[in-house]
Amino acid sequence: MHRGRFIVEFSASMAAYMVVLVGSVWFLNISEIEGGWKTVVALTPMLPGAAVALSVMRQVRSSDELQHRIQLEALSLAFAGTALVTFSYGFLENVGYPKLSMFFVWPLMAVLWMVGGLISARRFR
Repeated sequence: MHRGRFIVEFSASMAAYMVVLVGSVWFLNISEIEGGWKTVVALTPMLPGAAVALSVMRQVRSSDELQHRIQLEALSLAFAGTALVTFSYGFLENVGYPKLSMFFVWPLMAVLWMVGGLISARRFR
């Protein structure tokens, strides 16, 4: 995928995600829906979220072998780092640290993926 096309697709998907997220949270706070519909509304941001994931996957799939290697190393760091941090914190919760929401896992993984990408790309310069 051409980089410009990826940026447009990714940005549009992220914008849609943010709009749907804000809309669903707003709707859940003002409405009195119950049961299954509440679940459906809460999960609606995942539709544009899936579009974000697909755009990233298409970009990686269309990249060259060096970029594949850089992304593999970056994702390896993100996967292992996220596992170490989340398990460590899980053990700390057993001794009284406050429980954290699952919402912290993806941002942690994303930050570690970016750090891993920077480290790996720097190695291949």
